[in-house]
Amino acid sequence: MTQQPLSPPICDYEGSGYEADFWQGQGRDYEDRVERIALRRLLPVTGRRALEIGAGYGRLTSELDRYGHVVLLDYSRTMLARARARLGDDHYTYVAADIYHMPFQPGQFDIATMIRVIHHLADVPLALANIRQVLAPGAAFILEYANKRNLKAILRRAAGRQAWNPGSLEPVELIPLNFNFHPAYMLMVMRESGFDVRRRLAVSYFRLGALKRVIPGGALAAMDGAVQTWAPLYSPSVFSANEARPDWPGQQGPAGDIDQPLAFRCPVCGGDLEAAGPDELICLADTCGRRWVRRDGIYDFKEPL
Repeated sequence: MTQQPLSPPICDYEGSGYEADFWQGQGRDYEDRVERIALRRLLPVTGRRALEIGAGYGRLTSELDRYGHVVLLDYSRTMLARARARLGDDHYTYVAADIYHMPFQPGQFDIATMIRVIHHLADVPLALANIRQVLAPGAAFILEYANKRNLKAILRRAAGRQAWNPGSLEPVELIPLNFNFHPAYMLMVMRESGFDVRRRLAVSYFRLGALKRVIPGGALAAMDGAVQTWAPLYSPSVFSANEARPDWPGQQGPAGDIDQPLAFRCPVCGGDLEAAGPDELICLADTCGRRWVRRDGIYDFKEPL
């Protein structure tokens, strides 16, 4: 049997109280609103199958309901269980997997989103290349990333209160597995990973505690929405609308047919998977044979059966 491939370190939210501890009643109504405004601006009007990468407990999943089918991918099974409790099974598929070894055949999606995730990734080029593999040529990919060249960082650097340079291109790791990225770096790595960057939005310009205490979230979000499309990219967050380039030389194998049922592959060896029961898949590769299970409505590709 083949060995489990090594991954870069992964930020694991398994068993965390992320929903209650970070979002519910935590004064982040403004952040939620402005991210929805940005998503609605950038998402395609129609689509067949969408992949939400790092879906968590499904906070933003409703923004994808216009599409034919939505697959929620997250490394945390407990987060996906919360999403399933909120959303149900109609229209959705829940998949627990590692972004560096995604269990999908190539070209399975014509839309993908990844919001508040990439700042946790130690190997951004590898993750983006893997995302490109599962997208159909011409697919839309909406990415959000934390911007190291934000106004607060620039002012702190000018005042001598910050050692790292917000103008340098390399990512900065603020705490373990928490990175900020320069917009020019992200533009470069997106192109190298098989994407054409079509549009970028400056988001969360008013993410200041003092403002949020005196201005209602809806009004503050409306202000943010008014500047997203023209403000320079010095905001804490950047949303990027990207297109999967058809001529990317890194494509491995032919793209699948989005109009066919979702097709999985073994995340360990890349072999085809076949149903071995109502909630079990088996890898057909001679040297593998791993079995993967769907448990409590969630496909578990973190650990073989």
